[in-house]
Amino acid sequence: MNYVKTTLLLVLLAALFIWVGGLIGGRDGMITAFIFAMIINFASYWFSDKLVLAMYGAKKLDESTSPEIYEIVKELAKKDNIPVPRVYLAPIDVPNAFATGRNPKNGVVCVTRGIVNSLNREELKGVIAHEMSHIKHRDTLIMTVVAAIASAIMMLANMARWAAIFGGSRDDRNRSGGVLGLIVVTIVAPLAAMLIQLAISRSREYSADESGAKLSGSANGLAAALRKLDQAASRYQFNAAPQTAHLFIVNPIRGNFMADLFRTHPSTDRRIERLREITKEALL
Repeated sequence: MNYVKTTLLLVLLAALFIWVGGLIGGRDGMITAFIFAMIINFASYWFSDKLVLAMYGAKKLDESTSPEIYEIVKELAKKDNIPVPRVYLAPIDVPNAFATGRNPKNGVVCVTRGIVNSLNREELKGVIAHEMSHIKHRDTLIMTVVAAIASAIMMLANMARWAAIFGGSRDDRNRSGGVLGLIVVTIVAPLAAMLIQLAISRSREYSADESGAKLSGSANGLAAALRKLDQAASRYQFNAAPQTAHLFIVNPIRGNFMADLFRTHPSTDRRIERLREITKEALL
C-alpha cells in the first residue's frame, strides 16, 4: 500500500510542478517546466550521492579499519541479495545515519561517528538494515527527485512573487490568473509541494522500518536504536542542511515550532509502536 501511495504522490507532485509552470507561462511555461524537471531529475540521479557525502565531510571506510560494520553490511547484503554498498563515516558526534545512491549497485550507507560509539551490535544492525532497505527499494533516488521537484516549485513561486513585486506586464498577470492565480502560485503551490514531500518521506520511513526489521531478524534492535537516536537528537545540536533532513534515519532538525510542524519523519513513538506490532505478529 505504501508503494501505491508513493507513486500517486509522485505523480501529483510532478503534475503540480507542470501546472505551476502553466500558470506562470501558459503552454510555453508548462513545456519549460517539464524540461526543467527532467534536467533536475537527471542531475539528481547522477550527482546527489557525491554532493551529500561531501556536504558532511564523510570518508569511505574499509574492511580493515571497520571490520564490525563491514561484517554487518556484508551479512545483510547477502541475505537481501543486493550488492554490498559502500560504507562512509561522517565526523559528526550526534548519532545518526543515512543512505544515498541512485540504485543498489551504487548504494552508500553513511554512519556518523556518534552512532558507532552509541549503539550496540544489535541496534547498529537494525539501523543499517533500515538504510539498506532504502537502497534496495530506491527510496534514496525517489526522495532526491521529490526534493528537487519541490525545490523547483518553490523557486518558480519566488520568481512569480518577485515578478509581481516589480510589476509584470498585463499579459503576465492575465496568464497567471490575476490576484487569485498569484496567491495559488506563491503560497498554495509551495505549501502543497512541501506537504506532498513530507507525506512521501513518512511513507518511505515506515516501509524501511518494516523491511529493515525483517532483514535484521528482529524489530527490537531497530526500536531500541530509534529511541536512543531520538533522545540524542533532542539533546544535541546538529546543524544539518534542511534539504537533506529526509535522508537521515531520525529527523536531525529540532528545537523550533516550524521544524516540529513540518517533520520529515513520522513520530518516533509511532515508529516504535509499529515495530512492536511486527514483533507481536512474529510471535503468533
